[in-house]
Formats: sequence, C-alpha cells, structure tokens
Amino acid sequence: MACSWSEKILQLLRQMNNFYLAGSCRSSCSRFEIDGAQVGWIPPHLVSLLTRYPDVFSPPHGGAVSLHRSLDSYGRRSEAVDRVLQALRREASLSCLKGWRDEKYSVMPTFSDPPLMWMERAATSLFGVKRYGVHINGYTVSGSGEVSMWLARRSHTKQTYPGLLDNMAAGGLAAGVGIKHTLIKECQEEACVPAAIAEKARPVATVSYTYEDEEGVFAESQFVFDLELPPEFKPRIGDGEVHEFYLLPIDKVKELLATDDFKPNSALVVLDFLIRHSFIEPDTEPCYQEFVVGLHQTL
Repeated sequence: MACSWSEKILQLLRQMNNFYLAGSCRSSCSRFEIDGAQVGWIPPHLVSLLTRYPDVFSPPHGGAVSLHRSLDSYGRRSEAVDRVLQALRREASLSCLKGWRDEKYSVMPTFSDPPLMWMERAATSLFGVKRYGVHINGYTVSGSGEVSMWLARRSHTKQTYPGLLDNMAAGGLAAGVGIKHTLIKECQEEACVPAAIAEKARPVATVSYTYEDEEGVFAESQFVFDLELPPEFKPRIGDGEVHEFYLLPIDKVKELLATDDFKPNSALVVLDFLIRHSFIEPDTEPCYQEFVVGLHQTL
C-alpha cells in the first residue's frame, strides 16, 4: 500500500508540474513581457491570434510577445487587453473564455511587485499569468491529541472540478484584495466560519506549481493557512459552492489524497499539511524530498 500510495502522489505532483517536463509546450511558448519584465507564457495558438491586434500586442520578437509601447499605464494596458479578450470571447474558439467570471486578477512579475495591469480571471491561463489564491486547512485536535481534518465536497454544479473533495475553504486572490481579507471572506461565504474564528488562522506556507492542459498554462501559488477549530464547531454550507462537509481522521484524509476524488491543487495543499505536521516523515517515506520539491516550484 505505502509504495503504491507514494507512486500515486508522485504522479499527482508530476501532473501538477508538467509544464517543467520534457515534451511540454514550454519550448514552443513565447514569453509574455510588459515593460521588459516577464509576466507569463503564451502558447503558439494564441500568439497567432494576437497578431491581429497590432495596436495592443507587438509582433513576436526574440521569443517574446510584448504590449504595444503606447500602453504605458496600468489602466491603458488593462482596458486594451480586455477589449481584445472580449472580441476573442465573442468568437468562442477559446474554450477557457466560456468560463468568463468578471473577476479581475493582478498581473505582475512576482507577488511583491506592483501590478502592471489586471486581466479577466478566465483568460489568465491563455497568457500563463501567475495566479494567487488562499487555501485554509480546517482541522480539530481531540483531547487525546488525534487530528481530524474538515474537507468540503464541491457542489456538483461548480464550473471547475464539480463534486470533488476540497479544502474547507479556498478562493482566488482578486486584484487589489488582501490575503487575510480573502481568507476571512472565503471562510464566511463557503463554510459559515465567523470572522472571530477565521482570523485565528495562521499563515504557514505557500504551495506553487505550473501545469498545462488544453486551456493553457496554469502558473499558480497558493497562500496556505492552518486553522485549528474548536472540536464542537461544524462548518455549514454558505454560498452553495459546497455540497457537504466531512470531518475525517487524518489517516483517511491521507488515503483519499491518492484517489481521483480530490481536486488536484487542494490535494497538494493537504499533502503540505501532512508533511508540516509530521504525518509524513523522511525515515518512513522514501519520496519525502520529491514531495517537498514538487510542492514548491517557481515560475
């Protein structure tokens, strides 16, 4: 069992970092640059579509696609790119734009840099723009020290990964919104966790990975928080994004990680929890180092 469990986890990590593997689209992607700084990767099929908008995107040069020189401010860049995306959305040839959300995500080289523009969330994978989110591990500790974790079953009508297991609460980081604010909002909206409890969550890690699929390049980094909940507390379904909550012993959670029942990036967040809380140890897990490396890749 142990060996096959480890192999399944390695497969998950390879899948979530497949952009770094030989044979990925990385070698044929163009760098997406703004003001000389790389902010993403553009797959070849999109590069050819963007050449139709020369007043917004300069022709590919030296392996990079840049925004036109005249777009020299946050507002101008954001509005010009949004006009292009709205036009491409009407053509309906890019499947990811069917999931348009009217959510603005910040575009910048690294998280600590000032944003250079905003972009519609559904389009970020087309440009391989780094996306950030917040994930909350909700867990309890019994009087005898047994750890159990609250997992959410996603609603069967969710746009992405319907019906799969997930962290107790999680959400993307919208442009201009803080991390702690997002955490408290998602806890309240998804799991009815009062702010007074949610703000006790501790920032513990980031989990970063980059994968490609038919919709583009997903370069993601999740800010991870641990929230120890009172044993008597039960999350409740809030905004309808969750079908049900389960409180499961940590051994059961570990077992579920190696199944197809888990949303893949949330499985990585739980794997990180298991490592940090010593439920996975280097003496007994031969793939310990591969696990740690696979959870902390950079764009």
